[in-house]
Amino acid sequence: MNIHEFQGKSILKAYDVDIQEGFVAETPDQAMMVAGQLREKTGTQFFVVKAQIHAGGRGKGGGVKVAKSIEEAGELASKMIGMQLITPQTGPAGKKVKRVLIAQDVYYKGNSDIKEYYISILLNRNVSRYTIMYSSEGGMSIEEVAEKTPERIFTEEIDPGIGLQAFQCRNIAFNLGLSGDAFKNMQKFLAGIYEAFTGCDAQLLEINPVLRTSDNKILAVDSKVVLDDNALFRHPDLAEMRDLNEEDPVEVEAGKSNLNFVKLDGNVGCMVNGAGLAMATMDIIKLSGGSPANFLDVGGGANAKTVEAGFRIILKDPAVKAILINIFGGIVRCDRVANGVVEAYKTIGKINVPVIVRLQGTNAEEAKAIIDNSGLKVYSASTFQDAADKVKEVIGG
Repeated sequence: MNIHEFQGKSILKAYDVDIQEGFVAETPDQAMMVAGQLREKTGTQFFVVKAQIHAGGRGKGGGVKVAKSIEEAGELASKMIGMQLITPQTGPAGKKVKRVLIAQDVYYKGNSDIKEYYISILLNRNVSRYTIMYSSEGGMSIEEVAEKTPERIFTEEIDPGIGLQAFQCRNIAFNLGLSGDAFKNMQKFLAGIYEAFTGCDAQLLEINPVLRTSDNKILAVDSKVVLDDNALFRHPDLAEMRDLNEEDPVEVEAGKSNLNFVKLDGNVGCMVNGAGLAMATMDIIKLSGGSPANFLDVGGGANAKTVEAGFRIILKDPAVKAILINIFGGIVRCDRVANGVVEAYKTIGKINVPVIVRLQGTNAEEAKAIIDNSGLKVYSASTFQDAADKVKEVIGG
């Protein structure tokens, strides 16, 4: 689960990590109010107005601006809130800005002797360890750094059974070229962000940039945190941070029906039970000359209700020319799914695209008879090749 910058910073602060202070606002008036509060709290004269969306590269799209007064903070917020922000990570459609973060200016006059770094923590599944990735080239795209100067990217592997060790923190601070108080403060910073990462069951914690101020403080100026969905039951307070406005509404609807759904750009909708079978189904759609319009896993307990929900979600996509249902009856009986398809037709009404149904496993023969005798515009298939041929036939491939 993705969360906003201001939410990620609140987690870091809870673990005693020094951050760029700020308050969130949803209206220009709120922006001016919190700017005043921020000045009282930190003494900052300038303010950084940051659009809060689930995407990086906000500055390149005009989503990060500096205000030189409280009034200008309100003006910038009025322009930013409601805008469709396009960044390298949003795609051409962009994302609508619904709130902004009013943050203190940490690049103030007299703080010119500063340095930016990149630090992230993530799970390296290849070695079953956490990895801290870091670079002295902060404040820019880490992909660009990796392409142009890969020698400036370092990694430190952490055994989760032991945790981050003091010598590793020293090694990171040394590789970043720090010394004196900054060296010590970086070690404290690293210990704090690691505790935050493990404490909230994150999959990714990325801070770009991490700032060393002229008086050798180490601050998190940005924060990107991705939480593990499967661990949210342990963190009901963090689960409440979910912003449904930042997610695809169709995927949100699918989640309410316990369906695993990902929108794609093709013309053949697919409804499958099991991720592996879903991937194989998308392959046969490609081989048939079509292109998968979605990944949809209904799970092992497919029934009339889940099949109907799957139909409704797939049919929201106007690009879909056909639907392929591919179910292996292990936990679920094929005849139960077949009855679910028939019931879904009756409930939804007219379905204007052809539907190919391949049911194999428990009670597969009974399921095929139900489909064939339903009188509906449904094509039954027995094998993968049969299903691929029927898809090709109905889409005119």
